[in-house]
Amino acid sequence: MNAVALPRLAVTAGEPAGVGPELLIRLAATPLAANFIAVADRGLLERAAARCGTAIELIDDDGAPLAARAAGTLRVRHIPLAAEEQPGRPDPRNAAHVLTTLAEAADGCMSGRYDAVVTAPLQKSSMNDGLGIRFSGHTEFFAERSRSDVVMMLASPELRVALATTHLPLAAVPAAITADGLTRTLRIVHAELRDKFGFAAPRIAVLGLNPHAGESGHLGREEIDTIVPVLEALRAEGLHLLGPLPADTAFVPAQRAGYDAVLAMYHDQALPVLKSEAFDRTVNLTLGLPFIRTSVDHGTALDLAGSGRADPSSLIAAARMALELSARRATRG
Repeated sequence: MNAVALPRLAVTAGEPAGVGPELLIRLAATPLAANFIAVADRGLLERAAARCGTAIELIDDDGAPLAARAAGTLRVRHIPLAAEEQPGRPDPRNAAHVLTTLAEAADGCMSGRYDAVVTAPLQKSSMNDGLGIRFSGHTEFFAERSRSDVVMMLASPELRVALATTHLPLAAVPAAITADGLTRTLRIVHAELRDKFGFAAPRIAVLGLNPHAGESGHLGREEIDTIVPVLEALRAEGLHLLGPLPADTAFVPAQRAGYDAVLAMYHDQALPVLKSEAFDRTVNLTLGLPFIRTSVDHGTALDLAGSGRADPSSLIAAARMALELSARRATRG
């Protein structure tokens, strides 16, 4: 009987001058049962390993299945840097390199070469400066690359939070909350909670936009005019939706027992709750993609880059979740 091949997880290093390369090395040093393929510059990884004081064996990836992986080994899909990294000092000349690693990971997942992609943090300002185009982030890039409608979710073992809007100025959020957008988002979250997470009948708590969920229109009409009609229409389709709930009470234990995930109206409405509780165990997921993508829930930590002291817990949690989701997908066939 042939041994079952380990899941092939493409792992991108993110911003070369950030902590991502060091986190990737720390991940490879764990005994996690995964065939990690670093989509990165080989020299970058060698230097990161030296900074971490970690012995690592880098092996060129040949695409062959792997039944077991020794801790401290890492397969590499070499994507060369344009300029050698200086920890803590992003170089816009490497923006194209970062973009190429993301494209390789996404295209590899869509072709079946990889089972999932796990991403380390990147520096959006450096990407914008180096590419000369607006680069919003991983989520938007993967959505465009795969021509998918997507939703950002952050998840810990205790709480899952999806976002109706992502990286927008607060002043732009109300206009971005539309009936079509909310309908699309809730359908994606419902489908992914069922298909990826295994909830037969997902329960989704939907937050209001305004304080006290608008307080019957006295603090804003977005709930009355947009959110409530969408929830009523989707409930008629069979979705189990709670709300709109006031954000200031939605996360108390009595409320949380009644739902499987939360839909927040904007980035900072719910994420502080999640990150304050489980910063080192929270994973960023992109729902709606034709492949599994998980990521850390933090930034490039330029002040720690090069020190070898960055905490790899979030990247390890992202890899664990990618493995869990891959296993569930394999079980479904």
